[in-house]
Amino acid sequence: MTIATKQYEALTDETAIALARSLYPFPEGAELVCREIGDGNLNYVFQIKDPKSGKGLIIKQALPYAKVVGESWPLTLKRAAIEANALQKHGEFAPGLVPVVYATDEELAITVMEDLSHLTIAREGLIQGEAYPKLSEDIGEYLARTLFHTSDFALHPFEKKRLAAEYSNPELCKITEDLIFTDPFFNNDTNDYEPELQGAVEAIWNNAPLKLEAAKLKFSFLTEAEALLHGDLHTGSIFASESETKVIDPEFAFYGPIGFDVGLFLANLMVQSITRQGEERQIVLSHIEKTWDVFSARFTQLWEQEGIEAFKETAGYKEFVLEKIFRDTLGFAGCELIRRTIGLAHVKDLDGIENAGLRIRLKKQTLQIGEALILKRAEVKSIGAVAGLLEELQP
Repeated sequence: MTIATKQYEALTDETAIALARSLYPFPEGAELVCREIGDGNLNYVFQIKDPKSGKGLIIKQALPYAKVVGESWPLTLKRAAIEANALQKHGEFAPGLVPVVYATDEELAITVMEDLSHLTIAREGLIQGEAYPKLSEDIGEYLARTLFHTSDFALHPFEKKRLAAEYSNPELCKITEDLIFTDPFFNNDTNDYEPELQGAVEAIWNNAPLKLEAAKLKFSFLTEAEALLHGDLHTGSIFASESETKVIDPEFAFYGPIGFDVGLFLANLMVQSITRQGEERQIVLSHIEKTWDVFSARFTQLWEQEGIEAFKETAGYKEFVLEKIFRDTLGFAGCELIRRTIGLAHVKDLDGIENAGLRIRLKKQTLQIGEALILKRAEVKSIGAVAGLLEELQP
């Protein structure tokens, strides 16, 4: 459903409630309650609910600037349409793993969708020690289904290239190019880290082999339009419970290398493994291994049953593709670990550690693991070896 509007204006609690009434069959006379619950860097998120019936919805509105910085960092409103379209496209291939979209409005830059407030943001739950038994299986499925079905392995080349043009997202891609692949590797004003990390940070800036590999990964991100990515798949972009998983916030969606989505998710699980000990760490490590195992198994099944590539039965080709995705996954995960530690946008998993000495020690481990994944990505041949590497670097 599309809403008719004349021009952009930022919603208020009152106008969000009025819009919600016009879109959703709330009980007649319901006294709706609105809360702005957005905790991200770029948007408003309004939750409108009828307390009596429990019915509710979410209205997400893009701002014409980055909320984390202000009007000095303008951003395109087109990202709202990209996000809504990506939710719907990914929902075609991974039904039940993304929220239902009720309505969109490109002029208002809004997406109206299912209320998932009965679930918890996965990052918050993991920090509190939640196990989320279905998380890795569901995300492995989501990754395999969305990435395979939007690739050349499943689409006629005309359709694939049409979608690649539709999801051109240069402004948000530029944010990724800068904040993940460039700024943390140089003495840039956007970087943000404690003085105690200065030595470790300068070691990264002066590590020529590491910077060369980071440049290669950036080149891959810039040039390889393999599939329709979520583009920002971290644990803060996932709602979860013991029985349910929903992926949200694909406003960074674009056509890029398959390993990028996989790598970002695994990197954010790795941050959790760094902050845990003993059995709790093993639970997170098992999520890391299972995510890849489910992804690769489902991707293989889709390749064999639904693939249209002429060479799909050529001996060694499927293995070559999966090996490339795995190698890319490790490299992109390494870049994500470094940027989440010393770049502009941090994660609560690390920054929320109150003991300063422990926080600095774990951040140094995070940087060390990030460097190792980037530099050794061609040597590490299995997800089990990744878990071994994490154990080795986490005394």
